[in-house]
Amino acid sequence: MSQLLVTDIFRFASITCLIALFPSLPVLAQQAEQQADQQANQQVTPQDNQPTWKNPPDPIASMLDVEPLPRTLISPDNQWMIELVRPALPPIEQLAEPVVAIAGRKINPDTWGPSREFAYIGMRIRALAPDSPARTIALPANPRIRNLRWSHDSRHLAFTLTRDTAPNNTGIELWVLDVATAQARQLTPPRLSAVNGSPCDWLPGSQGLVCTTRRENVGTPPEPSPIPTGPVIESTAGRVAPARTYTNLLQNAHNEALLDYYFTAQPVQVSLSGEITPLGEAGLIRNLLPSPDGKWLLRSTYHRPFSYQVPLYRFPVRYEVLDRNARVVHTVADLDLADNIPIVRDSVRLGRRIISWRADQPATLFWVEALDGGDAGKSASFRDGLWSLPAPFTAEPELLWRSQFRFAGVTWGKDNLALVSERWFKSRQTRRWQINPTNPETSPRLIEERDYQDAYASIGNPVTKPGPYGWSTLHLEGDRGDETMYLDGYGASPEGVFPFLDRYRFADGSTERLWQAEGENYTYLDRILDAEATQILIRRQSPSQPSNLYRLDRQRNNEAALTDYADPLAWYANTQKELVQYTRADGLPLNATLYLPPNYDPKRDGPLPTLLWVYPREFKSREAAGQVTKSAYRFTRPQMDSVLFLLTQGYAVLHSPTMPIIGEGEQKPNDTYIEQLVTSAEAAVDYLVARGVSDRNRLAISGHSYGAFTAANLLAHSDLFQAGIARSGAYNRSLTPFGFQGEDRTFWDAPETYTQMSPFFAADQINEPLLLIHGADDSNSGTFPMQTERLYEAIRGLGGTARYVSLPMEGHSYRSREAVGHVLWEMVQWLDQHVKGAGEQ
Repeated sequence: MSQLLVTDIFRFASITCLIALFPSLPVLAQQAEQQADQQANQQVTPQDNQPTWKNPPDPIASMLDVEPLPRTLISPDNQWMIELVRPALPPIEQLAEPVVAIAGRKINPDTWGPSREFAYIGMRIRALAPDSPARTIALPANPRIRNLRWSHDSRHLAFTLTRDTAPNNTGIELWVLDVATAQARQLTPPRLSAVNGSPCDWLPGSQGLVCTTRRENVGTPPEPSPIPTGPVIESTAGRVAPARTYTNLLQNAHNEALLDYYFTAQPVQVSLSGEITPLGEAGLIRNLLPSPDGKWLLRSTYHRPFSYQVPLYRFPVRYEVLDRNARVVHTVADLDLADNIPIVRDSVRLGRRIISWRADQPATLFWVEALDGGDAGKSASFRDGLWSLPAPFTAEPELLWRSQFRFAGVTWGKDNLALVSERWFKSRQTRRWQINPTNPETSPRLIEERDYQDAYASIGNPVTKPGPYGWSTLHLEGDRGDETMYLDGYGASPEGVFPFLDRYRFADGSTERLWQAEGENYTYLDRILDAEATQILIRRQSPSQPSNLYRLDRQRNNEAALTDYADPLAWYANTQKELVQYTRADGLPLNATLYLPPNYDPKRDGPLPTLLWVYPREFKSREAAGQVTKSAYRFTRPQMDSVLFLLTQGYAVLHSPTMPIIGEGEQKPNDTYIEQLVTSAEAAVDYLVARGVSDRNRLAISGHSYGAFTAANLLAHSDLFQAGIARSGAYNRSLTPFGFQGEDRTFWDAPETYTQMSPFFAADQINEPLLLIHGADDSNSGTFPMQTERLYEAIRGLGGTARYVSLPMEGHSYRSREAVGHVLWEMVQWLDQHVKGAGEQ
């Protein structure tokens, strides 16, 4: 079978299943089979079936190999900046590294880290000052850099290197960079355990780090028994335990043994000289977090009973506080298996959750616990409680605050001030409160209340800075009678997006605008450098200039450039980018970003073949749905498999046209999904045609994931487009029966909605050519490759025109150079065949 599966192996075995779904099919089955045979003979050529990757046409192919701009990382004291070199697209050989998939996770059994990890390939350091030279950090050949962590005093940067140079030297090492000397050195052999994420956290001062490592003498992985010891049996007896669709779950006793083998880790302390000291016994460690003062450790560990129905993060977990001699001094929580969380949005597991340390105190635990049984579908006066417990953890926990919605976060300030937030999905409401942790009886003070989708009403997010223990706390200034904080705002408005910085006074709730972006660029706050926010760091970009960092003196109104990155894809500097606005038939204002090739003039050159790239969103209010939340002045360059590469081939692209699905009051948005989707698409098409950019005979619809679902639906329920491209989508919602996207009703609650929204059940109406692409190893919840396989079989069986491309070793998104290049080749070929020349046919 061809590695690149253009699925012509599926014949008409599916017809018998489809007869039950489509009443007209028995009459048409023979005719459809004959038509499909004729199309198969005409469309499939030997070249199509060759197991070779295709390269997209120039200049796309060369653009894919351009080195991306670096990522920057600024030290907590604002004195240093790290430039991290990002790789171009990796070869597929890197994706072919071994994988063990268990309990909803994918790990690399050779390195004991994440499977198919993203890593940086180089590092430079420079002082955060104008014209400061960058020094390259000397590292071993072909480094794979991950898990970067600044020390609290900014003197060191810890990071990991993944090594795979030899069988006895494969794994993850801990390295540390001395900022003053720009020298990096190795602290541990390649034995860190990173299967649960970043394996190390800093202790205060020069005490080093706490890490998780593989066990000594762990031996070889357990082998499955060649002879089954018995059947795999599951049973239920009336206990309600709905779960959305998950992949890579435990399946048998051998999987459980693998989980024990790979996820059991040894906690250690690593000094800055490389001395490694064990911290207690090995276990199924989920996380190990030092207290801000470094005197205690918060350890969480998974334990049995394991589940074959839900992923690892919902397994039973125990939280304990250890002293520095690794003795358990307090058990914070021992949570049961969370396999029965209601699917209603904002439902949570029972017991204490979000357990961590207060950032403003030396060693005070906090956690959240549901007051409504965790069931968002039940009526309750209060949903969550926020609790705290200081060291030595012998007192009774103190209730600091009760939320009427679901807890959404806390930002610690100091002993008598913190900000807490709550939100509720059903009403889309959010609130932010000021509370007094020292005196919880003090009434909380409401700071903000709004529809969280109402971007215009947002006052911004609190700015933080390193607190007394190096952890992020509120940037507070002034005394107790005139305290202020700073708010970093996105700045969405009907005129566009212009970020801002405000000063907020707690005494009266007033705000003062200190700075706001202006002009034809997109500029936003990076951080505040001094107490009064007179010196700030900003990042600025424009359609022709990439994001660069500037130091701004607000009082003197002057700035100094700290970076000077150039456009890596200069071809796009002259492309035309415009935020356009138009109106839906029901009067709702919509918007999109329109991209046109360089030097294009609609009056001179006429309409272009056009692609719409879509992804709808659900709203509870028309006001929020119609807002402008995009900036026309962002620096946008294609990467990976972006549809913006199509500009080089003479296409226009309407990117992210708003397609709001609104359900006001008690109305559910998805009950009118098809109608609203089609009218939004009609409005976009009408605008493009009236503008003279497009004509109605050369339009294509495309999307990824939920956007692919959208594209298939628009082909089924409208005749607006000549062709479609659907990537990694889900098309039969009965295969995700316990909710999907923003839908929290089950299939049995709303079978008509599930059916009407599923393009699979309208496959007989998809009468335009549809290119289907899917990663063969997609483990995203709900978008199993089977979804695309079944839709292709249905279209094929019904005599439609479709092509199915399955990408080996690729997941929900596509990463390898070979797969990304081939996806772009497929898209260009498909659009050239079915759209670009459609006007002349």
